[in-house]
Amino acid sequence: MERKTRRKYTREFKEEAVKLVTEQDYGVREAARNLGIGANMLGRWKREIEAERSGERLGFDQQTELRRLREENRRLKMEREILKKAAAFFAKESE
Repeated sequence: MERKTRRKYTREFKEEAVKLVTEQDYGVREAARNLGIGANMLGRWKREIEAERSGERLGFDQQTELRRLREENRRLKMEREILKKAAAFFAKESE
């Protein structure tokens, strides 16, 4: 059985392929067929490049920081709930 190797495409190739669709009014399927790649792949490249240009894509450090902050936020909310319950308990005890 013959094993297929995965082809790798350069950043420049991907950008030029996306330009066919965005600037030269080719359809995604038509451009993909002419380039010998899958339409799904070209569509994914287009979405990724557009997301990068709009600033939606986060770098690894930003993702790590966001994950850390979300965990800290979750922990702080939990601590706040515990403190609310403790304050209510002690207020009831002092009456």
